[in-house]
Amino acid sequence: MTQSPPPGCPAHSGTAGLPPLISATGAPDHRVVFRRLRDEQGPVVKVELEPGVAAWLVMGYRELLTVTRDERLFGHDARNWRDLNDGLVSPDSGLLPMMGWRPNLFQADGEEHRRLRRPVDEGIATIDQRAIRREVEALCADLIGDFAERGSADLISEYAAIIPTLALASLFGLDREGGQELRRALAALFGSQSDSQAGDRRFDEILIDLVLSRAGGPKVNDVTGVIVAHPELHSLEERVQSLVPLIGAGNETMTSWIAHTLRLLLTDPRFSAQLRGGSLGVDDALDEALWREPPMNVMPARYALQDTELGGQQIRKGDAMVLGLGAVVDDPMMRTGNDPVAEPGNQAHLAFAAGPHSCPARVPARVIVRTAVGTVLNLLPDLHLSVPAEELTWLPSPWTRVPTALPVEFSTVARPLTTSGV
Repeated sequence: MTQSPPPGCPAHSGTAGLPPLISATGAPDHRVVFRRLRDEQGPVVKVELEPGVAAWLVMGYRELLTVTRDERLFGHDARNWRDLNDGLVSPDSGLLPMMGWRPNLFQADGEEHRRLRRPVDEGIATIDQRAIRREVEALCADLIGDFAERGSADLISEYAAIIPTLALASLFGLDREGGQELRRALAALFGSQSDSQAGDRRFDEILIDLVLSRAGGPKVNDVTGVIVAHPELHSLEERVQSLVPLIGAGNETMTSWIAHTLRLLLTDPRFSAQLRGGSLGVDDALDEALWREPPMNVMPARYALQDTELGGQQIRKGDAMVLGLGAVVDDPMMRTGNDPVAEPGNQAHLAFAAGPHSCPARVPARVIVRTAVGTVLNLLPDLHLSVPAEELTWLPSPWTRVPTALPVEFSTVARPLTTSGV
């Protein structure tokens, strides 16, 4: 008797032979991999997310705008994902924390999305940009002070991976210990590996405790306070899930944005000379980093709501679509004139996505990242990489590209450290 292959086996859906997505995001130069895929197969390519589970990787600018803006053809609700409904995605799959259904604004469309987004937008509007800049300046100086007298550091584990979590913890009402616990949970979640679901569960536990503690206390006019008290959120689950994209996606994307801007400072002579010399401002440097290394290199997910054609490929109802934000910059449509990467101030990148689901927190995120990068420039002016650039490796994830480490050396600096405003 012939036995049916188990969920996750390539025999289920014919993913054998498809390029694994993680082989692109984890490559030394992911853009080379994306360009080769585009040259061979066009702007929309089928890739393997995990053994037995496939998705369409959208790398074309026009195609990506179609997927993000046309809610008649493509939706966010993972309950439309055919492979999930057909049992091809194992219940313990590391993909589910990023691609499984949640009752929040990232998984809703139309009026339901607008209802869930309003509390988030109103919460973000309470953020005092100047206050968060001052707080992050002090945090950055404190972190640099921890290793300044040593003359060496890892700018990922000792800096870039800490700042967003602690900044967000403060914004949302968590203490420093809670922020560190949050960071560990999110690192597991975004890896989409074997510990991803455990990280997801811990993340939810932290947010449930936060919402319950605030619901029973005095009203505070901050992001969490607005969301907890908002009349358009109808349950504990909706309130918790409204915090998920703000804290979860915000932490990972800011870590990546800081890391890649610092990596370019350390590895690209032109970028470094212009930024250190002042001909490239910090904000322009941040935009160039977004062009070259979007924080979400590949963004999950949209699901086809009907059979359609996209980029020369026949898309079936229920197919998963993942957005190749790190590939779009090399679309010939984006290079009709000057190199967009070389145009200071060019913000036409899609690093914050597009359409109704574009990032709601791009302004406070930029404040935090600008402050983190500017503080390094101010306090460690002779910073240099302590290993060859080609030895840098990447944390495993099909979605983000964060260096495993950025080992650096610099002239020792004595405490106390003060910033001069960034």
